[in-house]
Amino acid sequence: MTALETTLDPRDPAYLEGRSATLQLLAELEAVLDQARGGGGEKWVTRHHARGKLLPRERIEMLLDQDSPFLELAPAAARGSEYPPGASVVTGVGVVEGVECVVIANDPTVDGGAVNPYTAEKIRRAARIGSVNRLPLINLVESVGESKPGGGIARELSRLTADRVPTVCVIFGVTTGDAAYLPALSDYTIMVRGHAKVLTIHPQPVRGTANGHAGVDVRATPVVPAGPAGPADQLAEDERDGLRLARQCVRRLNWRKHGPLPRTAYPLPPRYDAEDLLTLAAAEPAAFEPREVLARILDDSDFDEFKPGSTATTLVAGWGELHGYPVGVLATPSAVCSAAEAQKAVHFLHLANATATPLLFLRHVGTLPGEDSEAPDARHDAPLVHAVAKSAVPHLVLSVGTAACDLVDRPDEPRFQFSWPAAGRTPADDGVIDPRDTRTVLGLCLSAVHSAAVEGAGHVGVFRP
Repeated sequence: MTALETTLDPRDPAYLEGRSATLQLLAELEAVLDQARGGGGEKWVTRHHARGKLLPRERIEMLLDQDSPFLELAPAAARGSEYPPGASVVTGVGVVEGVECVVIANDPTVDGGAVNPYTAEKIRRAARIGSVNRLPLINLVESVGESKPGGGIARELSRLTADRVPTVCVIFGVTTGDAAYLPALSDYTIMVRGHAKVLTIHPQPVRGTANGHAGVDVRATPVVPAGPAGPADQLAEDERDGLRLARQCVRRLNWRKHGPLPRTAYPLPPRYDAEDLLTLAAAEPAAFEPREVLARILDDSDFDEFKPGSTATTLVAGWGELHGYPVGVLATPSAVCSAAEAQKAVHFLHLANATATPLLFLRHVGTLPGEDSEAPDARHDAPLVHAVAKSAVPHLVLSVGTAACDLVDRPDEPRFQFSWPAAGRTPADDGVIDPRDTRTVLGLCLSAVHSAAVEGAGHVGVFRP
């Protein structure tokens, strides 16, 4: 056992400056998240409640097991765009009847839950997470369809059936566009009596919808009514009853994880305070020390470094546990790998696949001082990129700083990918998180990926001279 040590000094002015900078970024993020949680605004939220209906996060809270965590995905999606923050949908991973599930819930207070390109991408990503991690999918649907082209949602969700991942669909209100096909694509369909109406046509835009934006006319007669003649497997008396029936469906799945349980049942927490991660999140590439991060997220701050005496000093690799789950860590603050570093990383990837150990990539990729045209040849990265692409174990990615390039990109997506505030949002990113929540977020991700079998690819590349 190798316990990591720290060199951070809370009395150092640089420590306080870094902490302050990260807290400022978090305050800006929190303001955007408050907008997303506010839905379409007080007027539309009040009107929605007056109809006896629940908001999407209220529906999710009633669906999940009491006091269980909910890992929300991309809560600030569409930030800075022409569309409302949150993209009129809530997605995430939560526990229902002891089963980890992906949950998708439309927000009908935002333009009637209309689907825009960010909404479509967010839903597709959630469906992909459910598929690759073998997590049942629960759709809480109330959506008036597309506000602009961004479809393909039904097509993406239909692939879950081929992967034998169960899907549950609860229809709470008027539903049109791609969402109208979800009842037929789902294994279990529940409709709320008197409210659920499914329109399989695309109505024309009219004025006067939520927030004053152009929307769709939902006053047409439903093609598929919510009743015995419709596609519902069960009819709920109200929204709460619909959520109860959804929980009942999950309980009857007899679902079991295919991956192993945590190796350590009662893991020890890190030896160092997670508050220090606020300072580390503001570090430049040249000053970034991945071991300081690992000391604050790994169980008992225990990290067995791989080839610590090699000449590949910039790239850090090694083994540890996080919430009892074995994990391999690969971290680099440099934009370009040397031949020795690429060889070290490929060897490490081979061992992780040989032992079926999930991998955490700590990504803080910028340009170090002195790196210019005479920097190590980027062609040395090719074996590493090849090895990453062939790696079959679950990949988790944490972007801790600015990223000029990304050596952990894969033909498919990582199982989960999060960023710290200074890194911002990157393509296929599942959200910006508070650095202090890193251990919790990664623990939830590791638990989720073990719903599927954890298997390696064996040999992934050449790692010997």
